[in-house]
Amino acid sequence: MERYSIINEKNSREIVLLRGSGCVYRKCIFCDYYTDRCSDEDENFRLNKAVLEKVTGIFGDLEVINSGSVFELDKKTLDFIKQVCKEKKINTIHFEAHYLYRNKISQLRKDFADFDLKMKLGLETFDCDFRENVLKKGIKESNPAVIAENFDEANFLFGIKGQTAETMQKDIELGLKYFERICVNIMCDNTTEVEPDKAVIKEFMQKIYPVYKDNPRTDILINNTDFGVGD
Repeated sequence: MERYSIINEKNSREIVLLRGSGCVYRKCIFCDYYTDRCSDEDENFRLNKAVLEKVTGIFGDLEVINSGSVFELDKKTLDFIKQVCKEKKINTIHFEAHYLYRNKISQLRKDFADFDLKMKLGLETFDCDFRENVLKKGIKESNPAVIAENFDEANFLFGIKGQTAETMQKDIELGLKYFERICVNIMCDNTTEVEPDKAVIKEFMQKIYPVYKDNPRTDILINNTDFGVGD
């Protein structure tokens, strides 16, 4: 499992994949990332500390992800993130959180007031019907402005049966309207029953990818390890 990497393209930054207590939601039908978890906070901190010690501060920008939400990381890990970022003169920190934690974000921003905190939401799509009835994402809100209220960035998931070039295009347009940055993830084979749809992915690669591949506000991950972390 690779847990530290450097992203050189577009929004250059370092990225770490840490381990927490695990996603509390665990109902998204396409996701098996929640298996990277441990209930022992001391063991998690031991692992996370070793990963964070690799951070150099080369770009002054650090993205912190874990298989769930930042709120599932232990306090010692969060404190060590602050310590490392101060020592390495890192100004910007990116965290991820599920929508169910939205009311806790304002306090997190206060706790990290010394930094420019960017919160990323795993939205997957603005299509509420597809998101909730197919993907089981757990975001009942349908108003894009309300969804984006507590978040700066968002993840989208493309390449699943039922999506079209038109729906994917609309998601990107809305994403760039309501968020500072977006990350498009193409569905890859994993241990869930959801399979990548080759026809949908082909449409994306032919009609949408060429338009947004160089957009500085859009990351596109064809493989889920394209950022250099994970397995």
